Amino acid sequence: MKQAGVTDYLKFARSAIEVIDGAPISLEVFSDEFIEMRRQALKLNALASNVYVKIPITNTKGESAHPLVEELSREGVKVNVTAIFTLEQIDRILPSLENGPSGFVSIFAGRIADAGIDPIPTMKETVRRLSSLPNVELIWASPREVLNVVQADECGCHVITVTHDLLKKTSSLGKDLLKFSLETVAMFANDAENAGFTL
Repeated sequence: MKQAGVTDYLKFARSAIEVIDGAPISLEVFSDEFIEMRRQALKLNALASNVYVKIPITNTKGESAHPLVEELSREGVKVNVTAIFTLEQIDRILPSLENGPSGFVSIFAGRIADAGIDPIPTMKETVRRLSSLPNVELIWASPREVLNVVQADECGCHVITVTHDLLKKTSSLGKDLLKFSLETVAMFANDAENAGFTL
């Protein structure tokens, strides 16, 4: 949002809520202190019934947000618990969501993969654990490539966050690979011609 020039978060949030016309939208708190997170969460929640408040799984001190998430859920606030990386974090947070309204857990599968660890087992196991919690859905967060869209679907993820750049690349989904190869060779030839290189 900063890159897009947003300077007034609440104004932006209100306009985004109008544009999406009732679809779910996640709006994030910015404090690192749980008391202030709670105040911000209630303010964001009051904007519209389709708002999910993004609460990080811990603060920067590593203190778990599960008591706050449980409290907000009990009060009817829809929560999107974000920045989750491990099944231990999932196990800690799910009881806080089970008796509340609908909610999300966002596992940063792309960043898990950036660490050289396959995120698929974590995603599949989380889907399995959510089978007894119909009010909670799994988000595949921070995808890195189009393959992640396919993987998220195969794992049974309910939602995947996709950037504009990645969304454009999904036009290649299911593309004939021989045709793709030919297009790539043509691109190489065109680049070489435009560069004017000679050997």
